[in-house]
Amino acid sequence: MTDSLADAVETELVRLGRLLTEPGLRECLRCYLLRMLNEFGCNNTHRWTRHWRDARAPRAQALVERLQRRGACCCDCEVIFNVFTGYPQTRRLLPCAGVSRAGSTQPCDLRRRR
Repeated sequence: MTDSLADAVETELVRLGRLLTEPGLRECLRCYLLRMLNEFGCNNTHRWTRHWRDARAPRAQALVERLQRRGACCCDCEVIFNVFTGYPQTRRLLPCAGVSRAGSTQPCDLRRRR
């Protein structure tokens, strides 16, 4: 009985972890990173960038290297601060306007949300 309860709890924790960290179907990388960094912080790696890429743009295998060349050498925070610099000043995160096509690594056009 104890083993099955432990297994059930572990299965539920894995499910909840996926639910909390899964990128939205059309969520752009910038909005996803902002959401993850706001909720879970940065661990000084490209953890969330790689997670988004694997889920939403698996063909973009050079994404991290491309972002590193643009100033995001070490972590997800640097992607926000050095690459995706045009986010409006707000008190809260804006809803993502969505990528133009599946697999796009370009940020959404937040002007469409206004």
